[in-house]
Amino acid sequence: MQPRFFYSGLVIITLFVFSYFVPILFGIAQLLILVIVFLFFLDVVIVFFGRDKISGQRILPDKFSNGDNNQVEIIIENKYPFMVYLTIVDEVPFQFQVRDFELKLKINPKKQDNIAYNLKPTERGEYHFGNLNVYASTRIGLVAKRFRFDNEAMVPTYPSFKQLRKFELLNINNSLHDYGVKKIRRIGHSMEFEQIKDYVLGDDLRTINWKATAKKNSLMINQFQDEKSQPIYSVIDKGRVMKMPFEGLSLLDYAINATLVISSIALKKHDKAGMLSFSKKVENIVVAQRRNSQMRLILEALYNVKTDYYESDFSRLYANIKRNITQRSLVLLYTNFETLDSLNRQLPYLKAMAKNHLLVVIFFKNTELNSIVDEKARTIQQVYDKVIAEKFAFEKRLIVQELKKYGIYSILTTPENLTIDTINKYLEIKSRGLL
Repeated sequence: MQPRFFYSGLVIITLFVFSYFVPILFGIAQLLILVIVFLFFLDVVIVFFGRDKISGQRILPDKFSNGDNNQVEIIIENKYPFMVYLTIVDEVPFQFQVRDFELKLKINPKKQDNIAYNLKPTERGEYHFGNLNVYASTRIGLVAKRFRFDNEAMVPTYPSFKQLRKFELLNINNSLHDYGVKKIRRIGHSMEFEQIKDYVLGDDLRTINWKATAKKNSLMINQFQDEKSQPIYSVIDKGRVMKMPFEGLSLLDYAINATLVISSIALKKHDKAGMLSFSKKVENIVVAQRRNSQMRLILEALYNVKTDYYESDFSRLYANIKRNITQRSLVLLYTNFETLDSLNRQLPYLKAMAKNHLLVVIFFKNTELNSIVDEKARTIQQVYDKVIAEKFAFEKRLIVQELKKYGIYSILTTPENLTIDTINKYLEIKSRGLL
């Protein structure tokens, strides 16, 4: 039954009630009953005549991109000889908690049409769709026939490969600054010599090779290239500190998305990309390599990374890195420190790692605290909250200074700027030849 049928019944009941006071309404109500009954049976005959008058199909992508809008398309074909009005109810995965899903569509006779909608997952894993239900009705609109299409399907949700594709389209040296990545001024050269070439206006005068210039009687310069095939490891803390949510995603998911992007960029810069995650133990290890299948290995490893709510064991991380990563590498450590005390507990292991590798500690600003700091306090309670928020924000800045004191690089960033800031730091390190 359609809502129009119940509305008609409500009107008839109302007429019968008021006919007690206005007798003429009684006859109108009786006539209206006959009309509604006639239209009801006519609608039933029209809608339920024949079989398979509506066909439908749900088109799903091979995989969902976590934290991004993913399009789902529904194709409907009308085989009735008249226009039909459709209500589409798709049984979307339970993770979205959508209980009022409904799409409206009208299709001309013997025509095919499609409609699309977007889903934005906030967790990695398997997303199971149920049946596709299509309710067809005529212009009368008293009854609807349900067509069910058994399109049960599973779509895996991977880290944000859409974000990865966006950065792959950009030229690392020339275009990333247009999207928020700053240009890096080269303050030195790597020591990997490439060739001697003729001087061209704009070349660095410091690279002039005077001996070659004297022999050829024209300006010649030494050309250098960036040192390549350097190991770049993304180390993801999957302890309970990374479960903190921000705009639907956890800090762990932001770190995973950033790892996917920075690994792709490192490979395109001819470096070796690898990763690992840790909490009580070190897992999801992908050894830094530069090969065609490396991004696929990293993507598959990131797909299964989940927080285990334990306190992370930095001593075990240090022991694993010391034992298994023998070549000096850039280690991008995604974690989170809220207080100086929490840093001091792990500082001995961070200093030990920094002795053999170029360590960059990446942690997060608490944007909720920043909103409290910026808000004007009007009550005593708000004054207390503001003071405490300022204390925590100040401790974040102290953590940066404490790490700097021991020669450890750091990135203090917001979750939404994590990928951009990480790319900036990587490009800066490459430009300055620090690794």
